[in-house]
Amino acid sequence: MSYLKFLNLMQAVKDLPAFPAMDALEERILNGLAAQWDAGKKMPVLDAMALFPDASPATVHRRLKSLRAKGFIALQVDEQDNRVKYIIQTPQTRKFFAKIDECLDASRA
Repeated sequence: MSYLKFLNLMQAVKDLPAFPAMDALEERILNGLAAQWDAGKKMPVLDAMALFPDASPATVHRRLKSLRAKGFIALQVDEQDNRVKYIIQTPQTRKFFAKIDECLDASRA
């Protein structure tokens, strides 16, 4: 039952007006990026596009642009090679995942 409670709480987070709506692929990409960030990895755009082999690189790139427009990610140019851009989290991303952490805590209660 706690998994269902968690799913309901997650849906409530997604429905908050503080966060723009994401489609399923955008959410999956953001979660995949978060796992990489949590592991301390820098995520170049090309590497992020390769994380999702079941979606075309063009589709992933469009979703990355959408996530950027929604304020969930930002790009940071590499200091040595300005052709390389890293995907970084934004304050909104940290706020979003903090809300999810609250849901996890609440689902355990």
